[in-house]
Amino acid sequence: MLDLHRLRMLREFAGRGTIAATAAALGYTASAVSQQLSVLEREAGATLLDRAARSVELTDAGHRLAVHAEIILAQVEAAEADLSAQEERPTGRVCVAAFPSAAAAFAPALVRSLRRYPGLTLLLQQATPGEGLRRVRSGEADVALVDDWSGRLPGQASAMLRCYPLVRDPVVLIVPRDHPMADPAVPVDLRRLRETGRWMAAPAGEPSRQAVDRLMETVGGAPAVPWEFEGLGTVVSLVARGVGVALVPRLALATSESRVAVRDLPGPAPARQVYAVARAASVRRPSVAVILAALDAGAASLPGEQPPAASRGAPPRRPKPARATG
Repeated sequence: MLDLHRLRMLREFAGRGTIAATAAALGYTASAVSQQLSVLEREAGATLLDRAARSVELTDAGHRLAVHAEIILAQVEAAEADLSAQEERPTGRVCVAAFPSAAAAFAPALVRSLRRYPGLTLLLQQATPGEGLRRVRSGEADVALVDDWSGRLPGQASAMLRCYPLVRDPVVLIVPRDHPMADPAVPVDLRRLRETGRWMAAPAGEPSRQAVDRLMETVGGAPAVPWEFEGLGTVVSLVARGVGVALVPRLALATSESRVAVRDLPGPAPARQVYAVARAASVRRPSVAVILAALDAGAASLPGEQPPAASRGAPPRRPKPARATG
């Protein structure tokens, strides 16, 4: 009989591509992972790994079993979720992976919700959107907060994931509070600002930077950016100190909007859609349902546009809260 633990290892190897990366992700030594996959080969009665190549690769049989493993593990999780759905009080630990500005923006809503469930604990991790999706698929995280500038994320997500649109997050202009364009009566003139402003931005190639560069192409081309910073929080902080100006997604200002002057852009602004993503097999689990409902409620208090209720694919209903203590 195929062992579920070893099937998880195979699924992880299929996603990561190397024994070393699989071992690092699961907290084992490379030799232990290799040994367990060899045991799985004996259980399956088929050669799953091609060890003759310069690097270990899945055979055709290995690829087929990895697909089955994904389905089997999802069915096991669905059975567990179905049983736990009858629990009146959600308990346990929920892991949420979020890109940095979403982690800061949604943390208050998550904390408010979890105060009502004393048996539930939260781990909020920072991760890029791609890494967040990978962690949800692998089971390392229960929910991921991801952003998408292309409008294609729901179509790209696998059938084993559920995507819940939370908020449409437009790009806005931020300037120091004593900047001439901080005055709401002064029209936002990106063409003039492009020529006179000291610009800061995310590094070239970042999705938000690409959206800003496309926008600036419509007013004469992207400005010279002498200062690039990973982490929009750093950009916002420097604008607040009068160092320069920037175009950032509004969600990046969720905890610091009062420190800078924020101006909406004339005409349609580039925007990203922020989603909560969870495994389809887990969304009925009370603890996961609480988190999804908290994120949905938290989105309503954030700047930006919430999707129409009919298009949100509403998160599962959260269970009735227990009486808070303390």
